[in-house]
Amino acid sequence: MAKTSTTYRGKTIEELKKMGTEEFAKLLTSRARRSLLHGVNKPLDKKIDEAVRLKQPNKIIRTHDRDAIVTPKMLGVKLGVHSGNQFQQVEITLDMLGHKLGELALTRKRLKHGKAGVGATKSSTAITARG
Repeated sequence: MAKTSTTYRGKTIEELKKMGTEEFAKLLTSRARRSLLHGVNKPLDKKIDEAVRLKQPNKIIRTHDRDAIVTPKMLGVKLGVHSGNQFQQVEITLDMLGHKLGELALTRKRLKHGKAGVGATKSSTAITARG
């Protein structure tokens, strides 16, 4: 059986981590490429570099920047992405490259359907996610 290696658009993790921003941007879709080349969040980039350099796997880096594009240097880093009222923990994996952080931290809870309460109408079977 052949050994399978994890790749992103034909590039291994080691090759991706050695790439510069411009080289990685060429692998992305046009929207993500424009956003990445426009500029990165300097404080967030600095915190990620520090966490990778000090090899702190359990440190969670909190950020409000939901527009940031996931780059190869973020692989393995745990981020706390703000979802409006709390920080949701997201561990960056290979599948997340090229996506925005906001796509990984949902802002709304799922709607659950259940039985109507006492005195409720049949149309009110949707249980609010706020409860």
